[in-house]
Amino acid sequence: MNLRQKLHQFFCGCLITSQLVGCHGLGTDTDLHYLGDKELQYYEDVATKIEYPAVYDETPEEITFSGKPRTLTDRSQDEIWDLPLMDAIHLGMANSEVIRVSGTLGTNGNGLLNNPDGTPTIFDPSIQETNVLLGGSRGVEAALSAFDTTFTANMLWGRSEQVQNSPFFGGIPGGTLAQETGQFQSGLSKTFANGGQFALSHNWNYTGSNATSQLFPSNYAGNVGLSYRQPFLAGAGVDYTRIAGPIGSGFTGITGVSQGVVIARINNDLVLADFEKNVRNLISDIEESYWQLYLAYRLYDTQVVARNSALRSWREAHAKLEAGGTRNFKPADEAQAKDRLFETQSLVQSTRSDIYTAESRFRRLVGLPVNDGKIIRPIDDPIAAEFTPDWSMCLTEALVHRVELRKQKWNIKSLEFQRMAATSLTKPRLDLVSSYQVNGFGDRLLSQKNTDGITSQGLHSAYGTLLDNDQDSWTVGWEFSMPLGFRSAHAQVENLEFRLSKARAVLKAQEMDVSQELAITFQDLTKNYATAQSNFNRWRAARRRVELFDAEVQAGTTTLDTLLRAQSSLAAAETEYYRSLVAYNVAIKNLHKWKGTLLQHNNVHLMEGEWSPVAYQQAVRRAWARTHGIDAHKLRSKPEPFVSDGYIGEVGVMPAAGAQTYSSSQDGITPDIMPVPEPETTPEYAPPAPATSGQPEARLQLDEGYQSSRNPFAQSEIEQAVKVALESGPPEPQPRNRQISAELEELPIADTEKNIDVELLPATSFVE
Repeated sequence: MNLRQKLHQFFCGCLITSQLVGCHGLGTDTDLHYLGDKELQYYEDVATKIEYPAVYDETPEEITFSGKPRTLTDRSQDEIWDLPLMDAIHLGMANSEVIRVSGTLGTNGNGLLNNPDGTPTIFDPSIQETNVLLGGSRGVEAALSAFDTTFTANMLWGRSEQVQNSPFFGGIPGGTLAQETGQFQSGLSKTFANGGQFALSHNWNYTGSNATSQLFPSNYAGNVGLSYRQPFLAGAGVDYTRIAGPIGSGFTGITGVSQGVVIARINNDLVLADFEKNVRNLISDIEESYWQLYLAYRLYDTQVVARNSALRSWREAHAKLEAGGTRNFKPADEAQAKDRLFETQSLVQSTRSDIYTAESRFRRLVGLPVNDGKIIRPIDDPIAAEFTPDWSMCLTEALVHRVELRKQKWNIKSLEFQRMAATSLTKPRLDLVSSYQVNGFGDRLLSQKNTDGITSQGLHSAYGTLLDNDQDSWTVGWEFSMPLGFRSAHAQVENLEFRLSKARAVLKAQEMDVSQELAITFQDLTKNYATAQSNFNRWRAARRRVELFDAEVQAGTTTLDTLLRAQSSLAAAETEYYRSLVAYNVAIKNLHKWKGTLLQHNNVHLMEGEWSPVAYQQAVRRAWARTHGIDAHKLRSKPEPFVSDGYIGEVGVMPAAGAQTYSSSQDGITPDIMPVPEPETTPEYAPPAPATSGQPEARLQLDEGYQSSRNPFAQSEIEQAVKVALESGPPEPQPRNRQISAELEELPIADTEKNIDVELLPATSFVE
């Protein structure tokens, strides 16, 4: 028994053993026993616990080392950060790799936590550009890959031994035929923009045998060939290929017509439109949050002044009560003044906490940690001049610049292209097929000479006969196929027509909504400015009312109740004025947002990242070629371009009576802010932000040596005075404070802290 037979028997035995073991197994679980009784502790401790992924991403230091959030009990001396609006927007742009949405923090609808894959980021355009999945969101690079040249190569060896049913094979009955084979195949294939497919191939087949009826015991047979296929009807032409991609070899398997380079480019533009919209919304949220933080400071300042006035009134009432009372004074007046003091103190605490909350929300939008040792304070004042935009111009800008409309028009263009490509598939499949190849044959693959000693032409070298080009072959013809009825192709065309009709109807509805949004913004703009004027006049009237009632209370001609009501009305008037003023600025921001110019208004521009240096070199070379070229006016682009530099056509709107007609081609369509004249004392007219001489008189006298950079929420003497006054009596006056003057101007927001640390004097100090 030779070695080959022994190995054969060994492998057969291993195969039988494996089959027997697989059928019967090694036993059942009941055959296995352990010593002692144990509980299933491993299952309870390990198998049932929650597992965590082994992801070792280090948490940023600005999160781990962030200070604790500010609260009412926090009296830390933090640095004040006076932040302009433009710096806030720049900070938000720099820190927003992930674009956050306002109003979702602390709710179940926080998409950043619930749906992180759907959260907009700066990586979305790049993700779309590199997407390789088949479907409507395929990237440009993946679509271009269908035209890449493909190289293939394979090599395969084999040997076979087979007993022959012949009494004479090999000179003995039942001889064995032994064959050795080798196969080498290589090729290049390329798909062109017109749908044509070109292939170049080079193949060799080796055969060696002990058969006696052969010219050579071994030989090499191969060829070098070219082939080309060109569709003529369905899927033919550049227009189809750039929309749907190269048509497949099987016509019946229609997979859609959205795999081409043009559709992929439009998909990129759709994602860029979404990215621009998200950036616009982020800037809008940052600006609105900025003004809300400004409003929180203003409301806090107002309540501090109201609390100080209530404290002074209570001190005077308490002093009168201790002195036995005066004319028109009742013991209930002291209790009422104390009630008002507690009320204003709670409002001070509430508005101060609102500042902390508003700052936290603002920090989230601009990407700052919870507490970095600084307290943000808006330094820009809101616009107080009357803003009178033109309806026709704003509507024209909105219809031209709104990113939602541009995105929908890209959708319409994509569906138009897909319908064009789908119409091509309603034709039969007719392809031109052709091929040409040069054949080679030889005893050896390579040899210096072709003479073999047997044949006259010499077949010793296979490559020699191949290069002689004596044996060639070619084919040319056509292939035709079509489904009877074209149900799938016609259904696809009808589906795209319905989708196109829907997209156009949606575009009309979107344009209607754009005009409605703009109309509501116009109404809010006018309303907020008018209410700001009225609230400003109310503020001035309330100030005068407090002064008059204060004088009457000091003279004893009226009760303290009227003065307390007047003080409450003054605080409410000032609060409503700043609310309406901030709402007026938010309405101006919304006007720019809904007419599509918010990014331009804030000097924010979107641009692509850097390309490779070779791309810039090619662009410069083509730019020089176009510069030195001659315009050919009679030539027409084929296929026609589908991208324009700007808005195509003209938007016509109905102007107001006596107004000028505007169109999208006009320049300078952003109206200027109209100046406001000096305020009047009559209630018919007063601007929200008067000149310096027309502002309400200051209620407090500031300390000249006070440092404005101090934390406005640090423990102040007046807050200590409130606590002491409620328990005992008025604190001793501090000599560093000066008396209150009734002729000072309105306090700016930057001096909020100065409104707290003051000396409260009797009401007679206000009366000249």
